[in-house]
Amino acid sequence: MLRKLQVRQVYIRHRKIDALAVHCYTFCKREKIMTERPEFYLTTDPQLVALREGLREVMDPEIGMSIVELGLVRTAEIQPEGVHIMMIMTTPFCPYSPAILESTRQKSHEVTGLTATVEMGIEMWSPEMMEEGAGGEWGLF
Repeated sequence: MLRKLQVRQVYIRHRKIDALAVHCYTFCKREKIMTERPEFYLTTDPQLVALREGLREVMDPEIGMSIVELGLVRTAEIQPEGVHIMMIMTTPFCPYSPAILESTRQKSHEVTGLTATVEMGIEMWSPEMMEEGAGGEWGLF
């Protein structure tokens, strides 16, 4: 359900948001945005497991943790015509977004040998999306 919410002056699909992670975290908590682990992190499909392990090498340069540890990959589909990945960033206006998206695309192609497309979703990131125990490395828990 999309509603207009007042947090700051930036609109993303009828939602006002703030670029600061603290406000994003509060926004996620208040709106109960999905924080459970997506199927990508739970699957035992050999191709997706190999992709997940390969994507552990793609790092968020600002935080110094992998996109898998941070829970940034929300969906991944491997089909005969290629790999399609949907991911998010830790903040809506992450300056490293283009580099992270391109690194993800390259690593996906390298691991699977298929054409890879990476799409950026609008879901808000929350520290609860991180892998179990990963927050300690970031000083969160």
